[in-house]
Order: sequence, then C-alpha cells, then structure tokens
Amino acid sequence: MSFQKIIATTAPRAVILIRLIVGAVFLSEGIQKFLFPDELGVGRFIKIGIPQPQVMAPFVGVFEIVCGVLLIAGLLTRLAAIPMIINMLVAISTTKIPLLREKGFWNMAHEARTDFSMLLGSIFLLIVGAGALSLDAWLHSRLASRDSDNRN
Repeated sequence: MSFQKIIATTAPRAVILIRLIVGAVFLSEGIQKFLFPDELGVGRFIKIGIPQPQVMAPFVGVFEIVCGVLLIAGLLTRLAAIPMIINMLVAISTTKIPLLREKGFWNMAHEARTDFSMLLGSIFLLIVGAGALSLDAWLHSRLASRDSDNRN
C-alpha cells in the first residue's frame, strides 16, 4: 500500500471531533502512566498481570502519547490507530473480561464504556482516515499536486 493511500481520506471535516476526543484520551492516559506509575503505570500492570510491567508500562505510555498526538494532529492517522486498537483489545481482555466473570455483565459494561468507545473510535479512524481538517489531508493534496505537476 502506498503512502498516499494510507493518508488519503474523503471523510468529512466533522471527523476532527472523533480525532480530538480519541487522541486526547490516549495522550492523557499515556502521560498519567508516567505521572502516577503506582496507580496507572507499572503498579497497575503488575496488578493485572501484564508480563514485564517495568518495560511494558512505559512502552504503552509512550505509544499512547505519540499516537494520541498523531491522532489529534491528523497525521498518519490510520497508522496511529492500529497500535491503539491493539492497546484497547489488550486492555479489554486483561481488565474487563475478568470483571465480566467476577462481577457480571452490568458491572463490566459500566467499567468498559471508555474502553469500548476508544476501541470503536480507533477502528473508525482506521477505516475513514483523518478527515478533511487534518495534516493527512493537507499532505495528500500536496503529494497529489506534486504528482500531477510531474506528469505534465
């Protein structure tokens, strides 16, 4: 797949709203893994049984920060969405599935609302791209213009 296809988007300008909320939540969560390591970083990863929590918590935190910024800016949106989808699938499987088994559906549904929203928002951005108000759209138009100039 070419770079232009990765950044191409015909999605409306309103997609910026999804990018801003999904990106801001990931950015915030990534920063908090470093600000509050015992509660939200290494300590939490130990509690939920993530292997090598001293490595994985900072690794996930950096990915959430970087991908959150990319989503907010609308830069490499589809590529940034992929690790965040994986991130949310791991979060759901390690924290919400056990909750479902221990406390039932309604407790899990309440606790998982943000996780499912972030997962679906990330999948949406993977499918539609960044939308018209994004660096991806700007880059795509610049590259398309350059390519058309080179053909003439």
